Amino acid sequence: MQKNQARLLFRLIAIIVVLGIAFWLSIRLINFLRPTWLKPVTEKHTNFGIVLPAGYPVHGIDVSRHQSDIEWSRVEKMKSGGIGISFVFIKAAEGITRQDPSFDANWNAIHNTGLIRGAYHFYYPSRDAIKQAQNFISQVKLTTGDLPPVADIEYTNGKSKKQICDGLSLFLKELEKHYKVKPIIYTNLSFYNDFLKAEFDEYPLWISCYYEEDRFYASCDHDWTFWQHSESGRVDGIAGSVDFNVFKGSIKELRKMCIP
Repeated sequence: MQKNQARLLFRLIAIIVVLGIAFWLSIRLINFLRPTWLKPVTEKHTNFGIVLPAGYPVHGIDVSRHQSDIEWSRVEKMKSGGIGISFVFIKAAEGITRQDPSFDANWNAIHNTGLIRGAYHFYYPSRDAIKQAQNFISQVKLTTGDLPPVADIEYTNGKSKKQICDGLSLFLKELEKHYKVKPIIYTNLSFYNDFLKAEFDEYPLWISCYYEEDRFYASCDHDWTFWQHSESGRVDGIAGSVDFNVFKGSIKELRKMCIP
């Protein structure tokens, strides 16, 4: 009796193993034979080292002194799965007096490539908003084809929601008065929900969120323009990891956003 049960159990296990192998082989065969246009868009781009969100033709990065010296000609030429880098945001200034030591070199070098460039300011709610705007303006000269200036706000610095919004509003208006274009607001999803939501709807939003694609769409119900989806990308010409972003639109629409 026990021998018969053992034989039945062995046969059952053998059948399960055979069916599993057959299923695996059939999936591999289907993936090999089906047309390219049916294959997943979100497959990993091994050269970039990350999975790119599906359906976005325009990709970009943002950098600061932490990326050290960058070979921008290599950045411009790099492709992975037919996808390349189209735009770059560069840190220019921080607070009232600090300026990124790599900004001038990066800003000037990018001007000699086909990449679209933009500059951002790391904003402190605890510091004078007008003086912060003046710090950025003294560092950044935007010209035709550049993206609008960016206010990067991520911390409360002990300020209330009203104080944060009032100060940020002053900062944005000062930039808009000088550059004659609506600035972009960069922040993370949590900070936006807690402090900025419904307060700055007239400004383009650059949202930082490293959730997987489906979870991001389920969590973010805001009308965003740029999405920073990873901090672990790899690009030729840059040592170490770099932030990756997508633009919600075509390259033509991105150029339309730029300084005329």
